[in-house]
Amino acid sequence: MTPSAVDDRDDREPPAAPGGSADAVATPGEAATPEPEQLELKVVARLYGEPLVKLPQDLYIPPDALEVFLETFEGPLDVLLYLIRRQNFNVLDIPMAEVTRQYLAYIDEIRNRNLELAAEYLLMAALLISIKSRMLLPLRKADTGEEVEDPRAELARRLIEYERIKHGAQELDAVPQLGRDFLRAQAWIEQAASARLPDVSPADLQAAWADIVRRARLVQHHRITREELSVREYMTRVLRKLQDRRYADFDELFEVERGVPVVVVTFIALLELARESLIEITQAEAFAPIYVRLAYQPS
Repeated sequence: MTPSAVDDRDDREPPAAPGGSADAVATPGEAATPEPEQLELKVVARLYGEPLVKLPQDLYIPPDALEVFLETFEGPLDVLLYLIRRQNFNVLDIPMAEVTRQYLAYIDEIRNRNLELAAEYLLMAALLISIKSRMLLPLRKADTGEEVEDPRAELARRLIEYERIKHGAQELDAVPQLGRDFLRAQAWIEQAASARLPDVSPADLQAAWADIVRRARLVQHHRITREELSVREYMTRVLRKLQDRRYADFDELFEVERGVPVVVVTFIALLELARESLIEITQAEAFAPIYVRLAYQPS
C-alpha cells in the first residue's frame, strides 16, 4: 500500500456503522476491531506478530529463496558413475552419446546457479565430447600391428578405481568411530587395597629420644672412666638383636644402665642403619609404641 493511499483514506469521513448508531462510528485515530472469529478466518500470515489478512500485491520472493538438493555429488566422476549405474550401463562399454547428453543436461542446471562449481564439470564434459568424437572416426591400426586402444578405456579405468575407493570410504564410515558413535568409558579400580601405616616423623623420633635420655639420666652412675665407643660396633649389636626376632621395641635396643654415652651411640647406630635401609622403624598410629625390624629377612 503506498503512502498516498493512506493519506486519501485518512481524509475520508469515517463510514457509519450498520444500524445508523453514532456510537459505532470509528474516529480517524482508531480502527474498528474485527471480531475474533472474523480475524481467525481472514489471517493468512503474521508479520512481526501482526496478523495479515491479505498478501501484499508487490510481494517479491527471490528465485533462490528455497533450494532442495535431492542428490549430492562429490565431483564429475561421481556424476558419471551415478548416470551409468542408474541405467545399468556396463562401465567397460559406455554408450557415450546417451551419457554425454545426460551429463550436459546436468551441467546446464548447475551452471545457471553456480558458475564456479560448474568449471570442473565442464572439463569432464569436454573429455566426454572428445571421446565421443574419437569414436566417430574410423579406427586405424598402429604401425606395429597392435590393436588401437578403445578411447573409453582410460575413462573406464578411472571410473572403476573411483568406485572402488568410494565403496572403501563408505565401509570405513560405517565402522563405529570413537567420539562419533561411542565414547570411551574410564574407571579406576584399585587392584590391591593395603593398609598404610602412618609414617614416623622426625618429631616422633625426637620425642622418643628425649624420653629415653630422661630415663637414662635417672639411673646414671657417676663414674670417672673413659670409654671409647664405636658406632659400627653398636650397629652390629643392633643387627644381632634383631636377627632372630620379627620386631623389637624401640626402648629395648638401648642399654640404659650403661649411661648416656652408650645410649647416644646406640641412637646414632640406629640412625645409620635406617639411613642405609638396613632396618625399618614403624609405628601403628600416632603416640603408639615405635617398633624396629630388619629391612630384609635372612634366608
